[in-house]
Amino acid sequence: MDSNSRRDFLKQTSRAATAIAATSYSRVLGANDRIQLGLIGAGDRGTHVMSLFQRNPSIQVTAVCDVYGKRLQAAQQKAPGSAGFADHRALLARKDVDAVLIGTPDHWHCAIAIEALEAGKDVYVEKPLTRTPEEGPPVVKAARENNRICQVGMQQRSGKHYLQAKEKYFDSGAIGDITLARTWWYGNSWHLRKAPPELQTKPADLDWARFLGPVKWRDYDPQQYFNWRAYLDYGGGQVTDLFTHWIDVVHMFLGKDVPFSASAAGGVYHYNDGRTAPDTINVLLQYPAPKPFTATFEATLVPGITGEAIEMCGTNGRLWIDRSRYEYYPVRAKEPAEVVKAEVIPGTNESLTQSHVNNFVECVKSRRLPNGDVLIGHRSAQASHLGNISYLQRRRIDFDTQREEILPL
Repeated sequence: MDSNSRRDFLKQTSRAATAIAATSYSRVLGANDRIQLGLIGAGDRGTHVMSLFQRNPSIQVTAVCDVYGKRLQAAQQKAPGSAGFADHRALLARKDVDAVLIGTPDHWHCAIAIEALEAGKDVYVEKPLTRTPEEGPPVVKAARENNRICQVGMQQRSGKHYLQAKEKYFDSGAIGDITLARTWWYGNSWHLRKAPPELQTKPADLDWARFLGPVKWRDYDPQQYFNWRAYLDYGGGQVTDLFTHWIDVVHMFLGKDVPFSASAAGGVYHYNDGRTAPDTINVLLQYPAPKPFTATFEATLVPGITGEAIEMCGTNGRLWIDRSRYEYYPVRAKEPAEVVKAEVIPGTNESLTQSHVNNFVECVKSRRLPNGDVLIGHRSAQASHLGNISYLQRRRIDFDTQREEILPL
């Protein structure tokens, strides 16, 4: 798709998406039928989200896939009776799989999502949806042309206290005009993981070549397999892993999702362990008029500092929000602050991802667009990618918001 038609295509997706409700389901479901789910990528995150799917009575996990036999067997034990595969294409060929959960490393997300959508499966894919901005339009197109539901795992979109804050302060206009959205995420330990002893030599049942997939060949490296988030060949480091969540909340609250510029600075300042993703990074995005604003992201892995949140600074008040609560502070000091805690679903330690999973299941049945639709996922990943591109090229990135392409120097 050329750059001139990209924006027009993306504009059309909202209209085209309304046709989903009228399309047939790949397998005709009765009122009491269970949706048969396949898991692709049975690591810690994939199996955790699978367990949340299993809490929904409409779901039956019938197939699992992973490139590492040990993880595959562990996932099958958690999904009794499920078929096991080392190659995701074999899972997608099954007629009895209605939907797939993609929990692979980031560099596989888009390619597998497109293959699944073209195979007639509905898709729940972990964020970020893409590894590069160019991957976005093709996966949106695959979802729309095949009339499939595609939910991206940005679970704040289904969080009750996020939705409540949006309605109360942003939809109503009570917070006023936002000029600055500050976001930060310090000390995320997932980016510091060390490969265990059993992975120091490649296990016989680990398909390293399939793990690499579209990434250029290199010899087996236990750290690159176990802690792939620290390497930019597999993803975008803290920016696409963490900022994508937070900038998506900013997009949700403000109704703008395409910045016109990005600047970033950072580096590997402390953990000189071979990683290529910066351990410390600052990103600044600018969003256009009317009602322009800037959005920032700060992240560091340096020991001793932890925590993550978003702060939205408006002309009438200030909203602080994370996954546990929100706090609203009006400009007029005499008015008290409001604090609202997030609800936790009984039997779980969270509500956001479970609610997001349940929203996907409901949309598979109703054929309505999910809360974290594929176009939303593309736009939030795209904003993060612009920050990483600025970091790598060591310059400000100017972005054409209509054609959605980086402007030349």
